[in-house]
Amino acid sequence: MNVPQPLRDATERGIVIRTDELPEGGRIVVDFGPDAGDATVDVVDDTVIVVTGDQQFEFDLPPEATSVTERNGVLTITE
Repeated sequence: MNVPQPLRDATERGIVIRTDELPEGGRIVVDFGPDAGDATVDVVDDTVIVVTGDQQFEFDLPPEATSVTERNGVLTITE
């Protein structure tokens, strides 16, 4: 699964992205940092909107994604 471009661009702001290939499928893990504990995630149709502090990220959900979760400022997209 490819990391959406807006998230790749966000690494310049200190966001850490990791991709994993697991037996059950791929996973993208995005850590928005220690100040992101209040992050909110909304999925509208095929668009993911993440708001953390004064930052907002909007990107298309990868077509192979089956779930999007957020916990303690860490976004996980799995297939």
